[in-house]
Parts: sequence; C-alpha cells; structure tokens
Amino acid sequence: MSSLTFQSTLRLSSGNQIPRLGFGAAFNFGKAEDVAAVSKPSLLEALRVGYRHIDTAQMYNNEIYVGQAVREFGLKREDVFITSKVPSTSQDGLAAVDASLKDLGLDYIDLYLIHSPPRGKDARLKLWREILAAKKAGKIRSAGVSNFNERQLEEIKSAGLELPSVNQVELHPLCKQRPIVNYCNANSIAIEAYCPIIRGRLDNQQLDPKFASLHKLVDSLAKKYERDYAQILLRWSLQKGFIPLVRSSNPARIASNAQIYDFDLTDEEVDALDALDDENGHISWNPVNVE
Repeated sequence: MSSLTFQSTLRLSSGNQIPRLGFGAAFNFGKAEDVAAVSKPSLLEALRVGYRHIDTAQMYNNEIYVGQAVREFGLKREDVFITSKVPSTSQDGLAAVDASLKDLGLDYIDLYLIHSPPRGKDARLKLWREILAAKKAGKIRSAGVSNFNERQLEEIKSAGLELPSVNQVELHPLCKQRPIVNYCNANSIAIEAYCPIIRGRLDNQQLDPKFASLHKLVDSLAKKYERDYAQILLRWSLQKGFIPLVRSSNPARIASNAQIYDFDLTDEEVDALDALDDENGHISWNPVNVE
C-alpha cells in the first residue's frame, strides 16, 4: 500500500506545499444567486469532508463564496490552500491579483494561475511578469499557469524568467497530453489535472463510443476493487504524480471522491490505462495551442 493519504502534499518549486487532491469551486455562468446556490454549500461540504485545497478563478464568479466558506467553517488561513486564476484577457496582472484578494477577503493567495495562454508571445510574457511581480510583493505564494503547452513554457524559460510552479491542464486516460507532461516533469513544474473523472461520462447509460475501451477497462477495475469509476480514475491520476481537481455539488459524491487512499492500482493496471488511445479524447475547452 502506498503512503498517500488525504493529507498528502507535494512540494512545489516555490518551496510551498500543495495538497495532492483539490476541490474545484462549482462554477455557474448564470445569475449571481445561482452561483451562490451552487458554490457555497458544496464548498462547506468539501471542507467538512476534509478537503484543504480549493480551486477557483475570476471567470467562475465565485471567489467571494470561497472566502466566505473558509471563514464560516472556521479554518486558520494557513490550514487551507487556495488557488485562483486571472483571465488571459487581463491587461494588468497586478490589478487582477488585487481584485481576487478583495473578493476572496484574503491577505494572500497560495497559488495564482494564468487561466489560459494569451494570444501572442509578448502578451504571454507581459502577463507572466506581472504575476511574478505579485509574487515578489507577497500577494501570492506560488505562481503558475493553466493550459500552457511546452512551447509556451519554453518561451518563459528562454526569456530568463522564473518558470511556473504549476501547469493545470485537462488530464485523464483519454487526454494524456504527453508532450506537456514530459516538459513539466523535466522542469520541476507540478501538474494539476482538471476533468480527471471525465465529468462522469463513463456513468452515462448512452456511452459515447470513444469511451468504450476506457469504460471496459475501468469497469473491470471498479469491480475488482469494489470502487466506482471516479475513484479508479482519481487513483490513476494520483499514482501518475498528478494533482487531480474534482468538482461536485452532490454531498455523497464529494465524500466518495476523497475515498481513494485505501487501495492501489498495480503498475500493470496503471500502464494499461496509459496505453489506451487518447486521440480526440478532450472533453473540455483545452486551449493549449493558442498562437
């Protein structure tokens, strides 16, 4: 049995520790009251279950509810790791950080990401420099990116700038993004995986044919370990060294997604999931090839 637990952390290149399982603040692009109705109850339930890593973003319109939930639950600031993100269209990264701090009601943010790569190398480097300036000012503890490919990461490195501590990308057995993962592993960039359970699509009774091979394998593993599909996929993500981010508003699902620490997939089972064809496996926006 591996030593991974719900409390396991990973040391980032910045020196900070990030919990290995994150909870995504549920987003809703509708009315403000709809965002509140979805976000806050799920956040409070996640904190009750034991999640201590919360992922949000400006474009989710729920940073304010993340801050409220943490305060209402009564956690010490140092006991919860909070990530937020600036939109790629931001014209002022420092101002964006200040706006997030205001909505969250915090003195600092543990991890701040560029949500997706801005168009054009100059725009990408400008925004990254501004995020690093916020880090130097103590407003954020670690700086990272989301949806950056290896070429865009190399732009940062070639400019002589500090590399991101984290790159958050869509990652699951049908979307392995091997070039990005290989680059990040070679450059000490931690990898966060969004959509790690493929948004529950393996549970869909009218299964998309492109999921058929994965469904067959995950179904056999779920029966072997007496687990649900999401738990198998999350366990794969953890054993690959990723930091999976899960999102749900269902209390039972919030709890079950964290019950992944009392079994291990074998090396052969991890390899079998790795070997699945991942062509056209994206299910999210995945904007990694912006020029």
